Amino acid sequence: MTTYKLIATAAMGLESVVAKEVQQLGFKTTVENGKVMYEGDEEDIVRSNLWLRTADRVKIEMGSFKVYSFDELFEQTKALPWETLLPVDAAFPVSGKSIKSKLYSVPDCQAIVKKAIVEKLKSSYKRMSFLDESGPVFKIEVAIRNDVATLTIDTSGAGLHKRGYRVDQGEAPLKETMAAALVQLTNWRADRSFHDPFCGSGTIAIEAALIGQNIAPGFNRDFISEDWPVMKKGLWDKVRQEAEEAANYDQPLEIYATDIDHKMVEIAKANAIEAGLGDLIQFKQMQVRDFTANNDYGVIVGNPPYGERIGEEEAVETMYREMGEAFEKYPTWSKYIITSHPSFEELYGKPATKKRKLFNGFIRTDYYQYWGTRPPRNN
Repeated sequence: MTTYKLIATAAMGLESVVAKEVQQLGFKTTVENGKVMYEGDEEDIVRSNLWLRTADRVKIEMGSFKVYSFDELFEQTKALPWETLLPVDAAFPVSGKSIKSKLYSVPDCQAIVKKAIVEKLKSSYKRMSFLDESGPVFKIEVAIRNDVATLTIDTSGAGLHKRGYRVDQGEAPLKETMAAALVQLTNWRADRSFHDPFCGSGTIAIEAALIGQNIAPGFNRDFISEDWPVMKKGLWDKVRQEAEEAANYDQPLEIYATDIDHKMVEIAKANAIEAGLGDLIQFKQMQVRDFTANNDYGVIVGNPPYGERIGEEEAVETMYREMGEAFEKYPTWSKYIITSHPSFEELYGKPATKKRKLFNGFIRTDYYQYWGTRPPRNN
């Protein structure tokens, strides 16, 4: 097998979470803004796509170099070993972006990279005529930042947040990768209660269930690199079988998902059933002020409305106050709330134990963490 430079891309603020996941798969990592870099072979590409819960995509870095002219971009792109991955009939669309660089015309950069790869493949495969591009797809990106061009190939296809279980959603759904990160940033364990009081389409609760039973998040979907010739026959089946054996379907879970909107509760139920987790999550229509718990040392993770729409702010602020009053009755529970509201702590009635800046899509938010009292050692 070949060793590749791999990049797990990450949403802003989640780099350390993604890096921890990559390290748990057994890799040494280097972290930069928006990406976690490591080395691996074809099997590692498969494992990364199946198991990374919080990364956006897994890419192969083909090359990175300084570039100040279109001629340099052409020659250095052509010098890369594209033939080691791309067969003669490869389809290879090229996308691009450029930030703070001399080569700022993205369409021109894309066209030059495309032409350079065509020339390299024609030379490698001894073709005089055009390439028909009727075979497997290799999505190539040229990203130029501060005059450094990085050329990558996407191994994932659809973003890794597309697990395949979302049959319906609300107006502003939380990405599955972000939901998984919110769970992983807590102190929750599978033997404790978990509650999402603003479940929406059920994403946080579903991701918690996947984590609780150690189910690979990419188990029930397809990936663009499955069709690549370099992926040996049976490799994907082998790694999927290993993932199946690693899952702990017998792990009992106590996960509750509630929402004020009965329509969203029904949508969340449908999504959980599609994920094969319908029996593991208990759904109910309920307002957050009515929250109750029968046991100690549970975890609450919530993504409430932020009050950003006109006419919504007053109702949201009232709800934050009621949330604080309801949760205050459970000092042993840990509570984690993500919101962009600047006065959340004041409205909730208590400063957070810790705050973490995250971006929910393009919205800058804080993840407010209220740690419950520690259980006795024998728990």
